[in-house]
Amino acid sequence: MKHITDQQREVMLIAQEECAEVIQAISKILRFGLDGTWQGRSNQERLEEEVGDLVCMIDLMKQHDLIDDEFVRHASIAKEIKLQKWSNIMEKANVS
Repeated sequence: MKHITDQQREVMLIAQEECAEVIQAISKILRFGLDGTWQGRSNQERLEEEVGDLVCMIDLMKQHDLIDDEFVRHASIAKEIKLQKWSNIMEKANVS
């Protein structure tokens, strides 16, 4: 069993928090729209900020050897293939 370091643990904890914040930002958009505002910022701006924070944590997970970039890339391609089969969103993405 491979043990994780304190730094790896902290990276994963913060990544977990950022995932929750992305979920919350998406929820606000679904409830109040992309252009809904709170404290002078739009829901879209909040989502973009939270996704940026999460991307940072994903990069840190790579740097701290928690995830393998090549494996993640292959998983992403596999997900796109599944979406093409089971969802309409890939169709819509290609239209714009």
